[in-house]
Amino acid sequence: MTQVNNPLHGVKLENLLNDLVDHYGWEELGQRIDIRCFNHDPSIKSSLKFLRKTPWAREKVEYLYLKMTKQPLPKRKPSNEATAERNSAMVKQRQSTPRSDDQNESSKAQVNSHIWGDN
Repeated sequence: MTQVNNPLHGVKLENLLNDLVDHYGWEELGQRIDIRCFNHDPSIKSSLKFLRKTPWAREKVEYLYLKMTKQPLPKRKPSNEATAERNSAMVKQRQSTPRSDDQNESSKAQVNSHIWGDN
């Protein structure tokens, strides 16, 4: 039984969405989760189609449902900002690594050599 700790096990996305719409209404749901299918001509059918194809939006909807029903919330994944900070730190670390002059000259010569030709 791998789903024992999953509070959403057995809850269909359609039922989950209907419960959210009944509780919040489309307008407030669109304010809480700013996605087009909640704000412009909302319907259950179009929202289900979008949520099934878009994992990040589905995660937000499932998180809001768990909050609404006061069930245990999953641990939040690191935000894109944290990931971007880590990536930029790695790039800075690579750039700060000293290189010999021979490597710098050869890499400069290879940049766009397919466009400008070999020097």
